[in-house]
Amino acid sequence: MSDATSTGPMLAADGTPLKRSLNRALRAQKLRALMLIAPLLVFILVTFIAPITDMLFRSVENQIVSDTLPRTTRALEGWDHNSGELPSEDVFAALTYDLVAAAERKDHTRLGTRLNYETTGMSSIFRKTGRRIDDFGETYMDQFAEATPDLAAPETWVTVMADPGWRADYAAWEAARAAARETGRDFDRPPPLFRLKNGVADILPEAADVYAEFARIAQVENGDNPAEEEPWAPVYLALYRDLMHVGPGAIERLDDASRATLAPAHDAVAGFQSERLADLYLDADKGWGEPAIWSTIQAFSSNYTPGYFLASVDLRQTADGVAMQDEDRRIYIMLFERTLFMSLAIMGACILLGYPIAFLLANLPLRTSNVLLILVLLPFWTSLLVRTSSWKVLLQQQGVINDVLVWIGLVDNANRLVMINNQFGTIVAMTHILLPFMILPLYSVMKTIPPTYVRAAKSLGASNWTAFWRVYFPQSVPGIGAGCILVFILAIGYYITPELVGGTTGTFISNRIAYHISSSLNWGLAAALGSILLAVVLLLYWIYDRIVGIDNVSLG
Repeated sequence: MSDATSTGPMLAADGTPLKRSLNRALRAQKLRALMLIAPLLVFILVTFIAPITDMLFRSVENQIVSDTLPRTTRALEGWDHNSGELPSEDVFAALTYDLVAAAERKDHTRLGTRLNYETTGMSSIFRKTGRRIDDFGETYMDQFAEATPDLAAPETWVTVMADPGWRADYAAWEAARAAARETGRDFDRPPPLFRLKNGVADILPEAADVYAEFARIAQVENGDNPAEEEPWAPVYLALYRDLMHVGPGAIERLDDASRATLAPAHDAVAGFQSERLADLYLDADKGWGEPAIWSTIQAFSSNYTPGYFLASVDLRQTADGVAMQDEDRRIYIMLFERTLFMSLAIMGACILLGYPIAFLLANLPLRTSNVLLILVLLPFWTSLLVRTSSWKVLLQQQGVINDVLVWIGLVDNANRLVMINNQFGTIVAMTHILLPFMILPLYSVMKTIPPTYVRAAKSLGASNWTAFWRVYFPQSVPGIGAGCILVFILAIGYYITPELVGGTTGTFISNRIAYHISSSLNWGLAAALGSILLAVVLLLYWIYDRIVGIDNVSLG
């Protein structure tokens, strides 16, 4: 063999360098392994990671305020909420433009519902104002129609505001649609979206902005031609405000058609009868006279907010910062404490009841333990609702348990025990429901403990208690750990059983989460409460790992 061959790279059977061939084989092996676990990864992403991510996003998302009231939130940046005075007319005008568009899209009620979570009464304010916002500006609309009759025609507004290119595109689109109808062909091409004429927004900023939104809503939401629809009354309000501030020289910079329409209107606005927008809002609802309403809009104008998390710990966000909730609304810290206490109590009760049962099952003959194990599994074959309802029958004051206690003389008939619709009823019912989740891990671990260890301890002089405590019990700790984790995590998230038997003092934080999801529809607060509950569980899991060690947990 030549020197060149002896010093060259080692080759595989197919003539390729061995290192490259090995790398290719390893990549193929990793790809096959990835393909095998891909379904599980997709399942975890879809059913676990994605919902948790969405929950975390909802707990801080607040875009509805800035998206629905973009002009108002910008105008409120310069308002001092500590002044005790209402915002300026500019803010009221911005709110008018935002609200009329929101009312057309039916978004004002959703906005009112969102802000009502922070300040009671705002939902009603937005609903009532939304019904009347179309009238704001009618005074100016009538005066413009009298001074410049052309402004009463929708086509005139298109001439003043619309880009000539858009008008040509729209005419071509209408012609194509008409041709399709004549030939019976389907025509699903959307119309070209309205575009403003160059330069008009510089001279008439408010009117151009509001009219453009009117035209786009007319096209997108209603499927109408802006040239055939009369503008909103607030559009005339915006035109009045623009013409009051613009000089005649600016009007001269417009094209001939626009100048011919707007020059007479500009000359006439000085003699118009004006009206205060603040008075219109106060007529719609007196709540607009409260600075707290405006302060709430200002405080929640950003796209993201800590408000939901603050509310979850009995705090609230204000324009001045974080403050305590009113005393009658401080419930969540108490619910978290109650949930942790009762979950730990249920876990402890399951240990006390489940350990002897699991020990008995593990040490009885196989045939007998199998029969008893069926009794342990029997609750899984019964509806949760039936089991919970049965406890209501057993524990109520006229129920079976109270009747037996009265019959044997332990309880006076006039002083029957109250064991339902309180914490006791919740602990009893949930202990019964979750007990199998403690017994099964304990039984599976105890079954693997060799009985010879205990016999050997006794042969060396240990008493029954010493042999159990020093030899048997340490080996059963992994089963206790597994059972505790299962029972505690299941208990802390339960809401059906506490709802049925807990009354007002035995409900969990999960019941409040379910209420916000299904009844109040405050999904942001529900997501924040769920995120805090998840964080508490993870924290306790970490503490458990530090004290006991998760490696010592076993399901047998």
